[in-house]
Amino acid sequence: MTASSTTGNRLKKSHKLSIAGVTTVAAAAVSFSLIPGHASAESQSKDVAASASIAPAAWNIANGSGQAAAVHQSLTSQNNIADRVAEIHAKQGPAATVKADAKDKADIKKKAAAKAKAKKRAAEKAKANRSADRKPTYANNLNGWIKEALSIMKKEKIPGTYEGLHRNIIRESSGDPRAINNWDINAKNGVPSIGLLQVIKPTFDTYHVKGTPHSQYHPVANIVAAANYAADRYGSIDNVDSAY
Repeated sequence: MTASSTTGNRLKKSHKLSIAGVTTVAAAAVSFSLIPGHASAESQSKDVAASASIAPAAWNIANGSGQAAAVHQSLTSQNNIADRVAEIHAKQGPAATVKADAKDKADIKKKAAAKAKAKKRAAEKAKANRSADRKPTYANNLNGWIKEALSIMKKEKIPGTYEGLHRNIIRESSGDPRAINNWDINAKNGVPSIGLLQVIKPTFDTYHVKGTPHSQYHPVANIVAAANYAADRYGSIDNVDSAY
């Protein structure tokens, strides 16, 4: 075969495409002829095109696309969990609510008790502070010593008056808390009379009032101990008019 005849018989690329197009059209025509009814060629063409575009998506769903299957499974699982939680809440809801209410009430009661206790402590502290503020002060002289001694005697229920104490103090020591008798029988016996009301140590120790200094020379302690002794022996310091 010559080169020219070979070239003439060989199909060009454009010819092949034309033939393919004709074949496609022919196949489409055959398909159209198989569609029942009296639809027009235009509507039949649209149906074929629509079928061609839907087919791949339908194939993917039918064959279980990985993403679609995962989403479906996740939604199903979440729905199952939600249903289970709702069921548990429905069963335990009333009991849990009662328990929570009881706990809340207990907490409120506990806080109220703590608040009341703190309020009580604050009130007691305030009262103590007021008492401390009201505590009287006494002058550091004979008048102040007698007044302070009288306040203690009142608490201890020891009888005596300002006049009875003052009168006996002046006679015994002239109001000198450091006064001491070194010449009478008590001094000779080794227990001299000391202080405002000239009390010997054995008497002072026996009738000393708790809360006052344990010293014969302390003016208030001396007065209170002597008044306590006089009340025991004479009924009251007011009844003493001489050495006692």
